Amino acid sequence: MPGGTLYVIVCAAEAGGEVVGLIDRAQGAGWAVQVVATPSALDFLDIPALESSTGRPVRSRYRRPGEPKPPRPDAVIVAPATFNTVNKFALGITDTYALGLLAEAPGLGIPVVVVPFVNAALASRAPFRRAVDGLRAEGVRVLLDTGDGEPRWEAALAALAALTEDTGRYAP
Repeated sequence: MPGGTLYVIVCAAEAGGEVVGLIDRAQGAGWAVQVVATPSALDFLDIPALESSTGRPVRSRYRRPGEPKPPRPDAVIVAPATFNTVNKFALGITDTYALGLLAEAPGLGIPVVVVPFVNAALASRAPFRRAVDGLRAEGVRVLLDTGDGEPRWEAALAALAALTEDTGRYAP
């Protein structure tokens, strides 16, 4: 059953501008949504609209001393996920706030769904295929493109529900 805090991590891909559809669906399913954007994604997003929709500031950097600590996520969806982010997540690279959150999530038992938006040339590359296989081996659900090019928000939420349904714990 959905509930708790869902972090939606948005990367710099064209579908980032459409992520409000995912947020609306997640909120309708009972999630409180916190948007985290990679630094490059900020130019793709309507920040005021997202903050109005979620009631929370869009985060893209670590908090400064004295700033309130955000709630720990109960689940994470990375959508749209870029080639760069998928590969860095799999390697444990934490050079942004978003990647730092992702690096910890599997180790903390936080369910993670990744929705890559990469073209066929990048998706065919060996580093990307290894990254997807590695993430899946750690229990991360990676939803590869169905070929229609449309955002797969319903599929992302269904995958998340499958991870959290019985106990609310990570169950790949």
